[in-house]
Amino acid sequence: MTLPVLNLTLFNNPARFLAPLLFASICLLGFASQTIAHDIPSRVTLHAYVKPEGEKLNVLVRAPMAALGEIAFPQRGMGYLHFAEADAAIQDAAQTYISQSLRLYENGERLGGAQLSAVRVELPSDRSFTSFDAALEKVLSPPLTDEVDLYWSQGVLDVLVTYPIRSEDSNFAFESELNRLGMETNTVLRFVLPNDEERVFNYMGNPGRVELDPGLLQSLSRFTVLGFFHILEGLDHLLFLFCLIIPMRNIRALIPVVTAFTIAHSITLLGSAFDITPNVPWFAPLIETLIALSIVYMALENILGAQLQRRWLLTFGFGLVHGFGFSFLLADTMQFAGSHLVTSLLAFNIGVELGQLLVLVITVPALAWLFRMIKNEKLGIILLSAFIAHSAWHWMTERGANFLQYDLQWPVFDALFFAGLMRWTMLLMIAAAVGWALLWVFRRLESAEAVQMDALEANDSKAAAS
Repeated sequence: MTLPVLNLTLFNNPARFLAPLLFASICLLGFASQTIAHDIPSRVTLHAYVKPEGEKLNVLVRAPMAALGEIAFPQRGMGYLHFAEADAAIQDAAQTYISQSLRLYENGERLGGAQLSAVRVELPSDRSFTSFDAALEKVLSPPLTDEVDLYWSQGVLDVLVTYPIRSEDSNFAFESELNRLGMETNTVLRFVLPNDEERVFNYMGNPGRVELDPGLLQSLSRFTVLGFFHILEGLDHLLFLFCLIIPMRNIRALIPVVTAFTIAHSITLLGSAFDITPNVPWFAPLIETLIALSIVYMALENILGAQLQRRWLLTFGFGLVHGFGFSFLLADTMQFAGSHLVTSLLAFNIGVELGQLLVLVITVPALAWLFRMIKNEKLGIILLSAFIAHSAWHWMTERGANFLQYDLQWPVFDALFFAGLMRWTMLLMIAAAVGWALLWVFRRLESAEAVQMDALEANDSKAAAS
């Protein structure tokens, strides 16, 4: 009898029933709004300047305040920033999110003694970060007052951090954890040299330590390592290399083929660095489709029977295509080369060549052992090549479908078109000249090897006769 009486009591007094429910709803709404306020923004754009002056290194950073949601900024009215009481919170945000996330280096040594020299909240419409001097003048100007109605998450936070240095002519490097401010963080970093020349870096996420004015050795080491690991991580390039190895399985015989491939992709890679590639959205999908097609073709040639004596020539042609594929990787990376553009490209190719040699050293003995276990060599070549062709065929169809989604139109025959056509003609002439030179060199090597073999056979005949 107790339970029905309790139910009747609750329904006879709705306030007693609704009050706890209303209180719980308010708590849930408050918790939800607090969680949303602390959510990490999906995309954040940061701007930064680094400039050495005398014995001081200035670092200016602008970050959106929406990315600083963990700080409880004082608010008034409908969420406007309460400037009169927000100084401590603004200083805390600048120290926690910006200053502590920076790591600056001078000649390889991390700088200490960071000082938070100035902090200022600015309107999102402000354009002072178009130059270092304008940004510095703005961050040092008097702060905004409560006469300005600025919703707290719509503002931007400008922060000036200074470091003591030995000389403005030192080599400086920049590293940070500012990428944690958003799910996807784009940083535009400008290094202003003492002569006011600027080096601009634009990168996503955290690229690690950025040498702001890299020396020759730094550029060489960075791009050699980049090329070495790129060839090991690029599955399509590895499968193309495997197609070369499967029917030959001899390092000495493979060196001319791999060398022709490296020289060919070096030509188009250098050409891409000097803006020879078409600036159209469909070019990258086209090249990716052709790279997959090159793997399918080489695998099918293995199955049907490859002409190994002249395979370097076919590899040279496909290497020109693969070079454009490498250029897409380097498009965003060449900004870290500083003034050493050509040497960095050559270093990248050296790294690719070293990676290919490593693949040869590991794969050739492994395949040689495998084929010793297989009685039918031709069947082994067909099975391995068919597996590669199957994978590359799927890539080719998927990439080809992506390419065909673009609206291809006839070019406009204007001065810009003919200038590009002239550059392409020069690139093809260079490729043809290099191909002819390789043909001459390989023919001389074949002739020398044939003469040596004839001499050995003659000596063997004399030895047998005696």
